[in-house]
Amino acid sequence: MGLTEIAAGIEVVDEQRDRGVAAVDDTGGELAEALADYAGDLPCSPEEAATVLEAYAGGARVGEAGHEAGVVPVTAAKTLHLLGMEGVSPLSPVGREVVRDWVAGELSHAEARELTGADEAEFALAAFVETHDPIPGAEEVLERALADGDAAASVAKRDHLAETMSGVDDLL
Repeated sequence: MGLTEIAAGIEVVDEQRDRGVAAVDDTGGELAEALADYAGDLPCSPEEAATVLEAYAGGARVGEAGHEAGVVPVTAAKTLHLLGMEGVSPLSPVGREVVRDWVAGELSHAEARELTGADEAEFALAAFVETHDPIPGAEEVLERALADGDAAASVAKRDHLAETMSGVDDLL
């Protein structure tokens, strides 16, 4: 096979074909719809959970995310934990170990609270975190929301700092 045979059918044109914009949508529907599969395991409605997750992914603290959704901060923290978010326990790793000892029956409630220094609400949330595993499969929804939130937070941060950034024109 020679070059003429290989090049057969190839033509040179002056214009490029417009093939459109490639788009990929892997969201699989709205967040609340994705959370509807886990409604029985969540401490709030899927819509409230979606609002908590979107607000948290957008950079809000747990309490602020709860207030945006119309739920108390403890419910927001429970929701985030059940969806696979780590770090929502109000106690340090040592405090969490004390709670695990209390759950195992090795300490009284009063001793455990004294050792952790937590108030009743903090202790209750820590006990919830230690006694409830994240919902299987819900981590994928969390990861998608956080990825979307990272993009939104990045844009918001850039917009907020726009005045401090220099452009190409500033270099000339």
